[in-house]
Amino acid sequence: MTPPGPARAPDERGRFAPSPSGELHLGNARTALLAWLWSRSAGGGFTLRVEDLDEPRVRPGLAERQLDELLWLGLDWDEGPDPRRGFADLGPRGPYRQSLRGAHYAAAVEVLRREGHVYECFCSRAEIEAASAPHGPEGDGPRYPGTCANLSQAHRDERRRTRAPALRLRVPPGTVSFEDALAGPQGTDVQAQIGDFVLRRADGVFSYQLAVVVDDAAMGVTQVLRGRDLLPSTARQILLYRLLGLEVPRFAHAPLVLAAGEGGEPTRLSKRDRSLSLSTLRARGEDPRRVVALLAALSGLIDPTPRGAPACTPAALVPMFALGKVPAGAVLISGSPESA
Repeated sequence: MTPPGPARAPDERGRFAPSPSGELHLGNARTALLAWLWSRSAGGGFTLRVEDLDEPRVRPGLAERQLDELLWLGLDWDEGPDPRRGFADLGPRGPYRQSLRGAHYAAAVEVLRREGHVYECFCSRAEIEAASAPHGPEGDGPRYPGTCANLSQAHRDERRRTRAPALRLRVPPGTVSFEDALAGPQGTDVQAQIGDFVLRRADGVFSYQLAVVVDDAAMGVTQVLRGRDLLPSTARQILLYRLLGLEVPRFAHAPLVLAAGEGGEPTRLSKRDRSLSLSTLRARGEDPRRVVALLAALSGLIDPTPRGAPACTPAALVPMFALGKVPAGAVLISGSPESA
């Protein structure tokens, strides 16, 4: 599934990792396209991983449909589920579904535990909320106040009789700094803003923060391009890379794609925006090259004309791609490939 293009740089590898809990919308498609172009323009490899870690939220059959939709757009990958073989794994670093990688996450937790970086936490979310702790980044809830950080062994044994523990990372103080290829210089004091964060929930599900680090490192990913909404997670992930002795990839967080809300105000796309989903566009017979053209125009890669951007394939965009062309702020979409 390797496209024509620059000479291969085997040490460079990008990835896209959709979650099969909702439809892929045009914002997801734009992220996938930019991640693919960043890798291919450097002559690097590309991996497709299915992030189905939280199995109760996974919709059966959706992962395969999402991959079909990416192929419909003209994207491909060197490693990941192979549609030519019933979506069996292609590549030596699988499995490429997170639901099958629990042993890898458990091994990473054990490494951290041996180094004294992990402790059991018996707090419920309601108890953390009741502690009136200040809130961390958007969507992360309140900062964990460290309630269980220094429990005695006897106290832990007693609590374990009535409640299964989560596992938290004992976060060191200090700012985690990095240079984002799109968002610029970043710095977060994880302990001050978020506190000790969860590695494995009480129900046994490993956290996204841990899984994505373990997977990207194991799969040789050197560059991670994803949506700006995930920028607040990056400092935690860099901290895990360092504690596990793993090489940190380069990060680029693309500004979000917005749509007009009911009152006309810009609002984030969501998995519920069916009119802007790839499945809806495909079902109504849209030309995938027009969809790619719209995404490329929104990303500053081609200039739109009064009748819309000229139809094109992802491969045609490789020679003209540069991260510096991507707009610094969020972009507004009307929902039609003709509107580029």
